[in-house]
Amino acid sequence: MKSIFSFLLFFMLLFPVSAQKKSDIFAKGRLVVSDEGRYLKFTNGEPFFWLGETGWLLPERLDRAEASYYLNQCSLRGYNVVQVQTVDGIPAYNYYGKSSMPDGFDFSKIDKEPGYGYWDHMDYIVETAARNGIFIGMVCVWGTPVSAGHMNVAQAEKYGRFLAERYRKYANIIWIIGGDIRGDVKTEVWEALARTIRKYDPDHLMTFHPRGRTTSAVWFNEAEWLDFNMFQSGHRRYGQRKGDGDYPIEENTEEDNWRFVERSQALSPLKPVIDAEPIYEDIPHGLHEAGEARWNANDVRRYAYWSVFAGSFGHTYGHNSIMQFYKPGVAGSFFPSKYWYDCMNEPGFNQMQYLKELMLRFPFFERVPDQSVVAGVNGERYDRVVATRGTDYLLAYNYSGRPMQLDLSKIGGSTKECWWFVPSTGKYEYIGRFEGTKVQVFQADVPYMAGHDRVLVAYDSSKKYLP
Repeated sequence: MKSIFSFLLFFMLLFPVSAQKKSDIFAKGRLVVSDEGRYLKFTNGEPFFWLGETGWLLPERLDRAEASYYLNQCSLRGYNVVQVQTVDGIPAYNYYGKSSMPDGFDFSKIDKEPGYGYWDHMDYIVETAARNGIFIGMVCVWGTPVSAGHMNVAQAEKYGRFLAERYRKYANIIWIIGGDIRGDVKTEVWEALARTIRKYDPDHLMTFHPRGRTTSAVWFNEAEWLDFNMFQSGHRRYGQRKGDGDYPIEENTEEDNWRFVERSQALSPLKPVIDAEPIYEDIPHGLHEAGEARWNANDVRRYAYWSVFAGSFGHTYGHNSIMQFYKPGVAGSFFPSKYWYDCMNEPGFNQMQYLKELMLRFPFFERVPDQSVVAGVNGERYDRVVATRGTDYLLAYNYSGRPMQLDLSKIGGSTKECWWFVPSTGKYEYIGRFEGTKVQVFQADVPYMAGHDRVLVAYDSSKKYLP
């Protein structure tokens, strides 16, 4: 196998960054919360379906060529957000050995440092992402160093001002406060950081990334600076509690990420919500034991469709090797089995784009979650059907392949066109035309619980949503 570095050099020579055309996605205006409070849109009115990729250690692990290759590959797979740890530690060091804080929290001389500095590299990542039509979800600082006392309120204000003044000129920034931490730990630091960034940069959206099995809505739903909620459904399987000192959810609901969406949307004020860290593809169940079963593409699809159909405005995918950019010479966490660049061929990484394409086919802002579409008794755990609908269309996700009863009268139209959508391929299979005022039973011709998940698509026959 040729060296990845040789390949990347070849790629960069063929497609130099300076020659890449800047994506026109940012000509649509700023990102804002949509009028009904559930989704995001551009100021020109177009919907924004967040399809996120988890690139936590991108600023620290990758050089310029690798970063350019990674962002380009994400763009080709339909990702429009990459979540990164702007700094993982205090200080952090990047691929080039440069410190994020050579003078501590005094950033007045940061651009006078000789050579290609830490923030020069971060600038390059942001600019390269923009050329690829990608927003950078900037987790300003990971939660661990803050919980350890390495940043106080005064330092957070200095750091927040530095970040805001440096990056407010870029169209493709989304601020993420927190970083795998509860909002009631060092709350005063997170509040100071958020308020300072908002003071100096009022134009970019902001949220909070919480600890596993928690949601920002618990602590910050009413905060002025929080534009939308994030939750981290985490990496545990049903009944797997090992390693958790604080367990804020019901017993045996670990995989039910749709519950976080429902709880967030029951709060006032209503704010958009997203699962920003679900299970990762190819990571052991529970993270800490190499011999455990690993989450696969079937699992990551289930988390994505459950969350979005329950009402999320998008979804973030993650892969064990990609999120930490595991490669030769780098120590890996959580037992990675492949190098990051090889994992861009993994099925889950490539299948997420079909969800985005599906959701953008139908009227976007009228869509609501509606479990009343599912008639009779719904299933539990893997048998649960999650449904969403608009005025004249409905979508119902069935992971296990069990028979399901759907009430077609919940949407307009005397007759309905019905299709199976295949999440693993993005293909549609026509079922037929059905009377629109009855409960119909649907069952795909697939084996039970064998990774053949399906979406039932039904819509008013007078519409032309599908060929």
